[in-house]
Amino acid sequence: MKQNINKILNDVLMNINPSKEELNSIEKFLKNFISETEKKFRVLKIDAEIFVGGSFAKKTLTKKGIYDIDVFARFDEKYRGKDISKLLEKAIGKIKKTKISKIHGSRDYFKAEPEGEDFFIEIIPVLNVKNPKEAENITDLSYFHVSYIKRKLRTEKMFEEVRLAKAFCHAHKCYGAESYINGFSGYAIELLVYYYSGFLNFVKAMAKIKDREIIDIEKLYKNKLELNMNMNSAKMGSPIVLIDPTYKERNALAALSRETFENFQEACRKFLKNPSAEMFETKKIDFEKEKKNAQKGRYEFIRFAALTDKQEGDVAGSKLVKFYKHLGNEIEKFYEIKKKDFEYGGEKEAGFFFVVKNRKEIVVSGPEIKDKKENIKKFKMRHKNVFEKKGRFYAKEKNSKKIEEFVKDWMNANSQKMMEMYIRELRSRHPD
Repeated sequence: MKQNINKILNDVLMNINPSKEELNSIEKFLKNFISETEKKFRVLKIDAEIFVGGSFAKKTLTKKGIYDIDVFARFDEKYRGKDISKLLEKAIGKIKKTKISKIHGSRDYFKAEPEGEDFFIEIIPVLNVKNPKEAENITDLSYFHVSYIKRKLRTEKMFEEVRLAKAFCHAHKCYGAESYINGFSGYAIELLVYYYSGFLNFVKAMAKIKDREIIDIEKLYKNKLELNMNMNSAKMGSPIVLIDPTYKERNALAALSRETFENFQEACRKFLKNPSAEMFETKKIDFEKEKKNAQKGRYEFIRFAALTDKQEGDVAGSKLVKFYKHLGNEIEKFYEIKKKDFEYGGEKEAGFFFVVKNRKEIVVSGPEIKDKKENIKKFKMRHKNVFEKKGRFYAKEKNSKKIEEFVKDWMNANSQKMMEMYIRELRSRHPD
C-alpha cells in the first residue's frame, strides 16, 4: 500500500512541478521588472522596494495553464495613511509588450500580463511594518509569511510535499481563501504541511481531525484560556483554528468554511481508501455526463450560466456563488436536490447545475393564528388546503411544474432581486 502511494505521488510530481524553462522565463521577467521599477522609485524619490512573494518566492509553485506571481511594493512607514496605490501606479508606468490593468480592492493593486507568456504578475502595495500589529492591511503581513516559510521549508523534498498538497486542494476546489471558495490559502497549506511533516501525514490528519481543533505551531499560547482572551471570537469560527506563527492574534484559517472543509475531508478519506493520481487532477464539470446520469436516475437536470457586472476575481466570484446558493435554496423548497455543482473560472461568468426530484407536495408556512384577520384571510384565499399547527397556519400544495418551468417563473417574478444581487444575465440551458 505504502509503495503504491509513493509511486502515485512521484507520478503526480512529474506533472505538477513547473519546468525549468517556465521558471526561467518568469525569473527573467521579474528581474527586469524589479530593476526598472526600483529605478523609477529612485527617480520619483519614492522610498519603497520590491520583493517577490507567494508560491514563487517560497518555491512551492505548482504547474498551471497560467501562473500568477505575487510581487509586493514595500513602502516606507512614512507613507502610512497615504494612497500608496497611486504612488505605485506612477512608478510602474508602461512595460514593453505588457498589458497593465488596475484591480480595485481594499487597496488597489495592479496586474501585468506579458505578451505571449503563460504567466502574469500581480503587484501589490504594502507598508514596510516592523511588527505585524502595525499592519494597516492583511497584505502588509505577506513579507513575514514569506520569511517564515523560507526558514521552515529548506529542502526540495518539503517543497514537493507542499506542491502535492496544493495540487490536491486545488483539484477538490478547496484552494484559496477567496470568499467564493472559503478554503485553504497557500500560506495555510504550507504551514499545515510543515506542521504534519509532509503531504500524506497532512491528509491523514485532516481526514480525522476534531472540530475546532487548535493548531499552534510555535506554541504562542500557554493554554486555551489565554487564546480565548487574545483572539477575537469572530476569527475562531472556522472548523480548524491555525494560529499564524508570525502574528498570534490571527487565525490563518479564518476563511475556511464548514462546507468546504467537509468536502475536503471526504476527499482525504477517499484518497486514503483508494489512492489515485486522478485525485490530483483539476476537472471541469462535465455537464453532458451529469445530464445523462440524471436521466438514468429519472431525475430532472438543469444547467445555468450566470453573468455579473462586478469586477472579475474575488468580487465577481463571491456574487456569483452567493446567487447560486440563493437559487438552490429557492429550488429546494419545491424539489429535492440530488446533486449540484458550481464552477467559476475567474472572470465574470459562472456555470452551475442542479439535479432534482419533484417533491410533489409541499407545505407552505403562513401567518400565526394571533395575526391580523386580514392577513389570515389573504392566506386562505391564496391556498386551499389550509391547516393549523402549533399556533400557525400552513397549507399543502401540489407541485406539478417541471424544473424548467419553475425556474422560468421564478426568474420572471424575481428580476429585481437578481439585479440587487448583481446578476445581469441568467441563462438556463435545458436538456435536449
